Amino acid sequence: MNAKPDASTRDIKTAVKHAMGLLSKGESKLAREQAEQILRHYPDEVNSLLVVAVAIRDQGHNAQALQRLQALVKRAPDFALAQQELGFAYAEVGQVMAAIEALQSAVAIEPKLPASWKLMGELFLVDEDEDSANEAFYQCMLASSVEPDLIHALKLFKAGKIGKAEQLCRQFLYENPTNVSAIRLLAVIGIKVGVLDDAENLLERCLELQPEFSLARLNYAQVLEKREKLDLALVQVERLLAAEPGKFTLLVLRAAILHNMGDFERALPCYEYLLAHFPPRAKLTMVYGHVLKTIGQQQQAIAAYRQTIDLLPGYGDAWWSLANLKTFRFEDADIEAMREEIGKSTCTRVDYLHFCFALGKALEDRKQYDESFQFYQLGNSIQAKRSGYKADNTEKNVQRQKAVCGKELFSAAEGQGYQAPDPIFIVGLPRSGSTLLEQILASHSQVDGTKELAFILAIVRRLGGHKKKSELSHYPEVLTELSASQLNDLGQEYIDRSRIQRGAAPFFVDKMPNNYLHVGLIHLILPNAKIIDARRHPMASCFSGFTQLFARGQSFTYGLSNMGRYYRDYVDMMDHWDRVLPGKVLRVQYEEVVVDTETQLRRMLDHCELPFEASCLDFHQTERPVRTASSEQVRQPIYSGALEHWRNFEAHLDELKDSLGPVLDRYPIN
Repeated sequence: MNAKPDASTRDIKTAVKHAMGLLSKGESKLAREQAEQILRHYPDEVNSLLVVAVAIRDQGHNAQALQRLQALVKRAPDFALAQQELGFAYAEVGQVMAAIEALQSAVAIEPKLPASWKLMGELFLVDEDEDSANEAFYQCMLASSVEPDLIHALKLFKAGKIGKAEQLCRQFLYENPTNVSAIRLLAVIGIKVGVLDDAENLLERCLELQPEFSLARLNYAQVLEKREKLDLALVQVERLLAAEPGKFTLLVLRAAILHNMGDFERALPCYEYLLAHFPPRAKLTMVYGHVLKTIGQQQQAIAAYRQTIDLLPGYGDAWWSLANLKTFRFEDADIEAMREEIGKSTCTRVDYLHFCFALGKALEDRKQYDESFQFYQLGNSIQAKRSGYKADNTEKNVQRQKAVCGKELFSAAEGQGYQAPDPIFIVGLPRSGSTLLEQILASHSQVDGTKELAFILAIVRRLGGHKKKSELSHYPEVLTELSASQLNDLGQEYIDRSRIQRGAAPFFVDKMPNNYLHVGLIHLILPNAKIIDARRHPMASCFSGFTQLFARGQSFTYGLSNMGRYYRDYVDMMDHWDRVLPGKVLRVQYEEVVVDTETQLRRMLDHCELPFEASCLDFHQTERPVRTASSEQVRQPIYSGALEHWRNFEAHLDELKDSLGPVLDRYPIN
């Protein structure tokens, strides 16, 4: 049935209102017909031009809609709704920056456009700009709020007065317990202060009350992802996609979650679809490279990183990703290009940091050790300032563990905890051979490799109970207060949450190196778990860490003095576990694995109560995802070239030797 122009066409305002009403009801075809009839009489009527463009976009003709919207905003640059629709159209075809610019133009004209702010936040997340995303989501809440108390709470939150904002929000909720905007704001406050379990519960309640609240569902997916509940996060994203099929931002989020889950069979085609159907973006092609690297397709990964550099030559992380393949070698032109990029005024501090580590590796491969060290040192000094690591805190944490976790604690808890024998924990320092040990064990038919699982650290944070960084954690002292049922539940929780990361084998490896500090907790909640300490000579281990730029965490590695002190604390901690839990931890020295792999393999299998399998000696032939910097190295037979790697830089390492102090007496330098 065609819309009739008669009276409504003669009354321009009524006709336009009618057309826009049809559009808002989803009747795009009728809305377009009505608007086109108006335009026959009033060809410059901007609202009708907008209706036609939006209707065309709703009907799936994105290119034609984009052309019309571009022409419309050129004709009427102050038309906020046209700018908003242009942003929506750009987003649908994956043009992230163009979409953000259009949406920013829209809210500059009319700040109260919550849909613009919401999409802008989603696009910033795709661009990995979490600060800008949070600001956009804040503005979205502000633009959609009508309650004066909520607006006041929002402004307090924005001003950093978190406690007052929370108090006002709770007071408002006491009087309005089903107000979903207030519930979501309280959840956002929880995310801000790191209380993710409360945020999760609040968002769950929010969605019970209003299932179609898409921004709350997006927040819920993000919180679940942060809490490593990746399968549940994926369910939420799938629900969002069911409501908005093919939405670029949600497709990117879905691919990222599958990547983090280790489900590369599904993650890889997701990235391939995105790259085939949307304009290539540097950050997307780089993550695609990471996926290819993880599954062992090195040449394809290199091509993806090269494509990233072609798209954005100043993107330092792409250059570092090439260097981080470890087996890759830069060409002369690459080194010259990197030197040129770091000299540009447009080079950001973060890009400069990545270039420092990439150039350090490139020059090291060319045996230009002095200049290589200069770049490594510069990169470390920048990252040390960014991370804010304090060595004294690590030492204090070790002393607290020693004070709490004595023989009496473990004797009192004997027979308690969750009895599953599934996990094999590999602890120690990064870059100390843990990936090699994992690859060897994962080549056994009864063992799955996973990744550096964060589940023990998540339990530690929850037991700590502090909501602010300035508050003292209750962990490890709280370990003395846990009941038998609590220990059992924590162990079962770890096993349950790890299932998504493992296959069907009865045992699996968790190689989070930082778990060395929590051997006591692991023993209490999982008494039958096996633990292996992957140890490497302190000079080799510390210097290897010094040359590595980690994707996250490991802030102690940035600086020779920090590394040396951390190694000392680590050895002190492991000595304590040997005293109070004798035989619990098997120490495997990397240098001995390189020299006599079979002997060390048999020691590990005996410790894990597993039969010998020759496939473990052919570990480099095992096809499995490997998600650390050593991914390419463990796909090759063992070689001894890295054992003395640090000696090339020995002239620069006096600070490291001094900070290691007496530890070097146990590992003398020949």
